[in-house]
Amino acid sequence: MSMAAQLVIAFGSVAALVVLMALVRRLPFGAEVKRKLVHVGTGIYAMGLPWLFPDRWPVYMIVALTLVMMVALRMPQVSGRLGEAVHSVERRSYGDFLLAISVGLCFFLADGVALFYVLPIAVLTLADAAAALAGTAYGTRRFKVEQGVKSVEGTVVFFVITLLVALICLMFLSDLPPLNILTLALLVAGFGALVEAQSWRGFDNLFLPLGLLVFLEVHSNSTLFELLPIAVLFVLAIIASRIIGPRFGLSTHAARVYVVAMFLILASVELQNAILPALVLVAYPWASARSPGGDDFGDLDMVAGLALFSFGWLALGNAVGWNAVQFYGLTAMGLVMGLCTLALRRNLVWVPVIAVALLALRQIVTWLNPPHSLWAEPLLVLACLCLALSAAASAALPDMFFRHRVLKLTVLSMILPLAYYTLAVIDQGDTIPPAGGSL
Repeated sequence: MSMAAQLVIAFGSVAALVVLMALVRRLPFGAEVKRKLVHVGTGIYAMGLPWLFPDRWPVYMIVALTLVMMVALRMPQVSGRLGEAVHSVERRSYGDFLLAISVGLCFFLADGVALFYVLPIAVLTLADAAAALAGTAYGTRRFKVEQGVKSVEGTVVFFVITLLVALICLMFLSDLPPLNILTLALLVAGFGALVEAQSWRGFDNLFLPLGLLVFLEVHSNSTLFELLPIAVLFVLAIIASRIIGPRFGLSTHAARVYVVAMFLILASVELQNAILPALVLVAYPWASARSPGGDDFGDLDMVAGLALFSFGWLALGNAVGWNAVQFYGLTAMGLVMGLCTLALRRNLVWVPVIAVALLALRQIVTWLNPPHSLWAEPLLVLACLCLALSAAASAALPDMFFRHRVLKLTVLSMILPLAYYTLAVIDQGDTIPPAGGSL
C-alpha cells in the first residue's frame, strides 16, 4: 500500500470518528449509553489497525490526530455540538484521552504480536462497555469509588465477558496447552475486573489494557506451576488489602487500588526492582499523616502517578532500545525521598539517614540486576543528586507541595533521571544495545 493511500485511510479514520460522534449524539439514549457507543465503535476499529496498515506510522498519526480532536472537543465552542457523546457524563474523567493513548502504547509495546495487542483492546472495548451498561441498567448492590459508585453486577458482567474474550483470544492467537489457557484467562479476568471495579476518572482505559499487555508479555509462556502461585498471591493480596489498608489510613477503595498498582509493578519488573516503587506506596500515606496535603484523593493520584511513570519508562526503554530499569528506580527513589522529607519536615535531622538507607537499598538492587540493565552505571553521583533535589525542594518549599503533591513530586523526581538517560543514549551513538527488556 502506498504512503498516499495510508494517509487517506488515516485521515478518513479520524473523520469517521467525528461522524460516529455526530450520529450517536442524535440517538435517543442517555449520556452513558452514548459515551459507550463511541467507546465500542472506536475500540472495534482499533482492533483492526495491525491488519489495516502495512506500516506503523499511520497508526501513531491517527492516535495523535485523535488526541488533538479530543482537546478540541473540550472547548466550549465545539463540545456543545459533538462533545456531548463523550463528555456529557456527570463526572470528571480523562477516559477519552487515555483510550487513545492506550491504543498507541499497546500497538507500540505489542511489537507485532497479535495476542498482546488484540486481547487488551478487546477487553477494554467489549467488557468495559458491557459492565458499564449492565451496572447502569441492573445494578442494585453498589460500592463507592472516589466521588462515584459502581455496582457488583457490573463487575460480575465484566469478569464474565473478559473471561470469554481471553479464552477466545488465547485459543486462536496462541498455541498454549488448555490448562495454561484456562489459568491465564482466569487471571486476566480477575485482574481486569479488579482494575475496572476500582478505576476512577477513566484511568481504567490506561491501566487495564497496558496492565494486561505487560502481564501477557511476561507470563504468556509461563508454565502452569508458575501461574498458579501468581493466582494464589493475587487472591491473598486482595484479602490482605482489606485488613492492612485501614491501618495505614487508606480507604477501602485506595487499599484495593494499591493492590492493582503492585500487581502491575510485579508484572513489569523483577522482584528486586519492585522494592523502591513499593516504598512509594508506603511513603505517601506516612507523608499525608504527618504533613497533610490539600488534594481530595491524593492516595489515588499517587497510584496514577506511579503507574504513569512506570509505563513511561517502559515505553521509552522500548522505543530507544536501552534498558531503563535503573532510571526507573532512581525516579521512584527520588519520589520516596520527597515524601519522607515532607513527613519529617519538623524533624529534618532524620532526612540524611533516610537518604543513606535509600542509597544502600539502591545498591543492593543494582547488585541483583542482570548486566544488560547496568549499561549506564555507575550512577552513584546521579542518585545522590536526585535525593538532594527532592529533599531540598521538599524541605525548603513544603507549602508548594500542599496542592497537587503527587504531580509536582513526580515531575521533580523525573527531571534528572530523564535528562541523564537522554544524554547517555545519545552518547552511545550507533552502539547496539545489550539484550534485555526496557524494565
